[in-house]
Amino acid sequence: MDPIEKENLRLNRRIRRLESNMEQLEEMRETNARFMEQLLADLAAERQRSESLLLNVLPQRIVDRLHAGETTIADRHDDVAVLFSDFVGFTDLAARTSAPRLVGDLNALFSAFDAACDRYGVEKIKTIGDAYLAVAGLAPGGGKAHDPATAAASAALEMRAATEATSGTWQVRVGIEVGPVVAGVIGTAKFAYDVWGDAVNTASRLETSAPPGAIQVSDRVARRLTGAFELTLVGPVELKGKGPTRTWLLAGRSGPG
Repeated sequence: MDPIEKENLRLNRRIRRLESNMEQLEEMRETNARFMEQLLADLAAERQRSESLLLNVLPQRIVDRLHAGETTIADRHDDVAVLFSDFVGFTDLAARTSAPRLVGDLNALFSAFDAACDRYGVEKIKTIGDAYLAVAGLAPGGGKAHDPATAAASAALEMRAATEATSGTWQVRVGIEVGPVVAGVIGTAKFAYDVWGDAVNTASRLETSAPPGAIQVSDRVARRLTGAFELTLVGPVELKGKGPTRTWLLAGRSGPG
């Protein structure tokens, strides 16, 4: 074999090795690309799960502000309806009901409360044991209802109806007040969105002093509901820290709707 043929054979072997190396590199590149795509998809899914968990405890607008870098979120709102509810005789009910049944019933009722609030643009703030706190009027534009008191009253009527559907097993008391509140985020490792103010305290007192199965509202709330809802004057009720206070019981809507 002459030198030219030998050199040609060596070149062909090198070319084949280079082609083989290129094929291996191409396979590695495709494998890395698929791996990177999977990593990005997993990361997006984890971000979505994290966002969903955050939205379980904070409103979307507050989550957006946290993502934008705000570290202290505290806002004053001048016209907010505060709704407090709890279940009558819950301690005794818990003592004679199995844990799975109790939690299941409580979850079903709170889910119905959530749906009622969502229907009228009322925001759930938190639950504490069997107590449920929600407000209307925090969202820009007032939420789905123009008047916070109307939204809270509408939600309260549906909450009571959902409780009455248990055929007497559960009874709810509700208190509603309107007024200014401060709303903000507290905590760092575990965020909590909460509201503070005299309207919050008064709504709690109205709920505590309400008869079983009743929705008790303040005079201020009653004035805003007159004409659209049926109300019954209770008279001066002794509210803790407030003294004798004129209150009303909300019976239902006036006419259809």
